[in-house]
Amino acid sequence: MAATTRTPSRDALADAQPQLSLRERKKLRKRIAIRRAAYRLVSAQGYDATTIEQIAQAAEVSPSTVFRYFPTKEDIVLTDEFGPAMEAELRARPADEDPLDSVRHVMTDSLLAFVGDEREEAVQRTKLMVEVPAIRARMTETMASTSELLVRALADRTGRDHDDLDVRVFTGAVLGALREVMLYWAARDHQDDPVELVDRALTTMRGGLRL
Repeated sequence: MAATTRTPSRDALADAQPQLSLRERKKLRKRIAIRRAAYRLVSAQGYDATTIEQIAQAAEVSPSTVFRYFPTKEDIVLTDEFGPAMEAELRARPADEDPLDSVRHVMTDSLLAFVGDEREEAVQRTKLMVEVPAIRARMTETMASTSELLVRALADRTGRDHDDLDVRVFTGAVLGALREVMLYWAARDHQDDPVELVDRALTTMRGGLRL
């Protein structure tokens, strides 16, 4: 798939979810505004020098509002809106499709949205993942919520219980692969095509590591 494929921006994502109420869409847009304010400040003065109070002022909200949406400063970098969209898209894939093929399709679409109209933010986010130990440490916790969404979808698709070990292992492996792809992409100065990296990672999952 070409890297130039057009995908919805995050503003469009906020408006294009009919399952969300008007109140929920407003909350989503506010989260996006807070995150964008944070990235502007981090780009100008660095992550450590950027405070929650500065982010709140730039986003025209109170510090308590920032904490209501993002419990920690690391969460501003790591939290996104793609988890529920990935779950919905995964549930919409053909029922007889191989789970790994379904996941490949969903992850590719989400990644194109992540690095499409918001490439600068994607680059900055993954760069911070590599450079800031606190962000890397928080990654596992923030991925847990996305994992639960995908576990439910995959369990339902395969007729298994939501606490099925095989489903959880599969989901953990997929999200672990995505995490490593993002870190690898950033560590190589974002020179590679991240979609091709995801495809390579999932191909490795299917075939295993061979001599």
